[in-house]
Amino acid sequence: MPHAVFYCEYQLKKDASVPDFLQAAETLNNGYISKQKGYVSWKQLADGETWVDLLTFETMDDCKKFEADAGNSGELSEKFYSFINLSSCKVRYYSVERNYQ
Repeated sequence: MPHAVFYCEYQLKKDASVPDFLQAAETLNNGYISKQKGYVSWKQLADGETWVDLLTFETMDDCKKFEADAGNSGELSEKFYSFINLSSCKVRYYSVERNYQ
């Protein structure tokens, strides 16, 4: 089954608490993102100051609809984004061509 990945690279604000940020991400995932059409998984990666979110959806349409509707989660997304330096965000979409596990 082909999947699509929403890729977002960013940096946290200088005074952001990583444990609080990860809690906000978990709350957002459990309360909103995981309930979106086609949701498969969300991986959060970090390398020093750079963070990457990899959200996998069943189709590219599901992936793009997720981003278009992302503001609909209200306080959950506001809390999550309050930790992020929004000017550092780089978003891309990828089709999964092959998956090795």
